[in-house]
Amino acid sequence: MKKVIFLLSLLIVGSLSLKADNITVNGTNRSYNVIVPKNLGENRPLLIFCHGYNQDANWMQNSEFKNDKVSMEAVCDTAKFVCVFPNGIDRAWDIGGDRDINFIKAIIEKMVTQHKIDRNRIYLGGFSMGGMLTYNAINKMSNIIAAFVSCSGPSVVTPKATTRPVPILHIQGTADNFGGVQPALNPWIKHNGCSTTDKVQNNYNGFGGAKMHTWGPGNDGVEVKLLELKDKGHWICKETQVYTGKEIWNFCKRYSLNKTTPNVKITAPATGGRYISFAPAGESTFPDITISATADDPNGTVEKVEFYDGATLLATCTTKPYTATMMSTKVGKHTLKAVATDNDGETSTSSVEVTLQTPTTLTLSAAFTEGGALPAGWTTYDGTDRRTGYGSGYSQGCRVLQFTGSSRGLDYGLYFRNIEGKRHQGWAKYGLSDSGATLGLAPGHYTLKYKICNWNKPDFAPVELDIEKRVGGVSIANQIYTPTINIGNSASNNFGTLKQQTFEFDITEQGDYVIALYSAAEKWSDCILGQLILVANSYVSTGINSRQHPSFDMDNEVYDLQGRKVSNPQRGIYIQGGKKVWIK
Repeated sequence: MKKVIFLLSLLIVGSLSLKADNITVNGTNRSYNVIVPKNLGENRPLLIFCHGYNQDANWMQNSEFKNDKVSMEAVCDTAKFVCVFPNGIDRAWDIGGDRDINFIKAIIEKMVTQHKIDRNRIYLGGFSMGGMLTYNAINKMSNIIAAFVSCSGPSVVTPKATTRPVPILHIQGTADNFGGVQPALNPWIKHNGCSTTDKVQNNYNGFGGAKMHTWGPGNDGVEVKLLELKDKGHWICKETQVYTGKEIWNFCKRYSLNKTTPNVKITAPATGGRYISFAPAGESTFPDITISATADDPNGTVEKVEFYDGATLLATCTTKPYTATMMSTKVGKHTLKAVATDNDGETSTSSVEVTLQTPTTLTLSAAFTEGGALPAGWTTYDGTDRRTGYGSGYSQGCRVLQFTGSSRGLDYGLYFRNIEGKRHQGWAKYGLSDSGATLGLAPGHYTLKYKICNWNKPDFAPVELDIEKRVGGVSIANQIYTPTINIGNSASNNFGTLKQQTFEFDITEQGDYVIALYSAAEKWSDCILGQLILVANSYVSTGINSRQHPSFDMDNEVYDLQGRKVSNPQRGIYIQGGKKVWIK
């Protein structure tokens, strides 16, 4: 089909060229509008921005990216980049497949040919359904697109392991389903290795009520940003202080696929890890945390990788493997950083957050806030599929369910099941070695408070609760409870209030433990865990006078509890100077 090109308008602003154009993709004629600044030059950036449902390129360009004081055209003209507004088929987008992904790729190739676009600085964004298309494109085009922007378009996908760390800006009004934005961003924040704690800039750009939330920088220096606009609805913000077109460009222009800085990524521990120690005051113990990282440089060599706990230097590595150990008893959040420096003196940083806790009461179910996810610290198995948190994007199998009935006893609950019906083949456990959490318990008396029900067992199926040693899985206490409420296999069903149950048990030996829940030994038995609270009622005195690190003064002789001299003491309780000491 012969291409038809016609002039839409000529603007005074920068003498911009605006036109509509066509391209054939997979046998279908597709159209788009394009803004090209005069005197563009070569190797300039490209921004592609997609309209919402039941809209088109003209509406997107003319209605939402213009106002009396600033316009997208003005931003393009000043910054010298090409901006394309594509048209969806039937004013909509394919937000799950490849039809429109191929359209965007074809636009990119044409812009590169016509305007000698810099392939390393191509950006993609969209409004509403166009924002949903943008999220769909991340897993499929992260090797082509340098940064992504969504305005009022929720994420419809979760990251693939093979997707590179990706910069994301999301803009949303608080009157436009704002509560759903954060859960949708969490998988991307964690995929990028960003801190799960955001940095908040209130009254952003002097605009009352506007907040900029920033997570990162994470792996490869990328950030995830959320611009929160108070009381704004489902439209694009065009205020002078917060003009959407300008915000998009200011975010995107910082990123390029052609990196010269080193790549660095912390591979362990996972961000959000929790190290929990129930113990008498002054006797808390935490495991040493090994930090591992990978690093390389796209245009040279990595000279060193430095590891930090906050501002404290832990180790400097000049050769692989890049590892360090954090040995700390400081309670609270720790930001662990790996800083790579290349032969040109350029640096990049990767960081993760871990938390050391010494509670007397711990609400483990507080992490059940995201439907389709499995929180950090938790592991599930249904006889076929083993899942370890943090994971998200699950639509089947063991996962957190969000309940929406008009009357309901829970807002969220962790669902797990037993497919085959074999004993202990359907379970949820907190504190396994690969789950991102440890649960240390000192000798004492504890209570587990819980609320559980069945998901799809109208005849009800019992659930077994166990306290197990982390190493070896030996059960030291258990209880069986048969629920009295069955939700009925639909998250929208109504169901009543669950009665809180209690499980009391004693710990006689200091160590790391796992809380385990098993569904019944019958096919498709299931459980919804809605509440889980661990309470330390009292501790047994250990008689320990002090705690020491393994590097303590070895000039004083050390004996085990049987009175035998020990030349190289490991972790445990020993006698030194006539006193018991706990070697961490």
